[in-house]
Amino acid sequence: MTNSHFDAFVVRETAEGRFEGAVESKGSDELPEGSLRIQVDYSSLNYKDALSASGNRGVTRHYPHTPGIDAAGVVLESADPRWKAGDPALVTGYDLGMNTSGGFGQQIRIPAEWALPLPGGLNAEDAMALGTAGFTAAICLDRLIGHSLKPDHGPILVTGGSGGVGTVAILLLKKLGYRVEAMNGRTDRTPYLSSLGVDEILDPASVIDSSSKPLLRGRWVGAVDTVGGDILASVLKQIQKRGIVACCGNAASHVLQTTVLPFILNGITLTGTDSANAPQDERERLWNRLATDWSLPGLSRHVREIGLGQLDSELKQMLGSTPPGRVRLRLKD
Repeated sequence: MTNSHFDAFVVRETAEGRFEGAVESKGSDELPEGSLRIQVDYSSLNYKDALSASGNRGVTRHYPHTPGIDAAGVVLESADPRWKAGDPALVTGYDLGMNTSGGFGQQIRIPAEWALPLPGGLNAEDAMALGTAGFTAAICLDRLIGHSLKPDHGPILVTGGSGGVGTVAILLLKKLGYRVEAMNGRTDRTPYLSSLGVDEILDPASVIDSSSKPLLRGRWVGAVDTVGGDILASVLKQIQKRGIVACCGNAASHVLQTTVLPFILNGITLTGTDSANAPQDERERLWNRLATDWSLPGLSRHVREIGLGQLDSELKQMLGSTPPGRVRLRLKD
């Protein structure tokens, strides 16, 4: 097995306890053990990557480290008979970019069980326009549809609509004919949400309920919630009977203070979305849908592409004020 060199974004802890990232030359012999070595052509940026790059020990325990929970490219070497050199591959989630050297390097080595064949109809570039955020949105939509929600049943609320998950969720819902309302706390994001096709943009004050009432008038048949906390608690009070909320984030808070009454009186469902550890059959099914009947040609208008040299500043910006839409990282020369 020959040692080859590649560029990677590496985060190191300084003697003063700061965490600094820079592009470095690495050797493939420095990669972790695994049955697949993959050339990464594209990756994408997620909030978890920004946490890893900032030294968050809840995400990454040991440094130096290369973040990047997403990767798409081609197999370079395989010790698994299911894969051969040259096969297009897609990797999202599991431990990639957390404690395993991730997709912000031009090569990764992983267990073969983490990889999916890149679905026909998607190239690496398009797959990383979606990334973990798009896959998470697809899980949310799958949960709503599996709950028998149809477009004529009523509106769907999306919180955090200008983020990566929210962007793809809105585009998918609109593609399938749903009426979409989005909560927006920043007026500068209103044009962006309008460009996604949102039917009504809601101020947070019109969604968040600070009263002690356990139930309010039903406004939405379903919701995709990316923020958690008091917003999710308020949304649960306002879901129509037998509606459903797909929860996939905690940008506001991981604490949920609510009562059982929306569940036992209105029969609503709160469902989770563990995209990092989703089973392979679910991954294959949903990625194939994203490549076919759920394809989003218009997503490219909401994707910014950067190179490794821009990565450090982009990750720092994500921790302060996440820019709207998706950010794709190009690694191939």
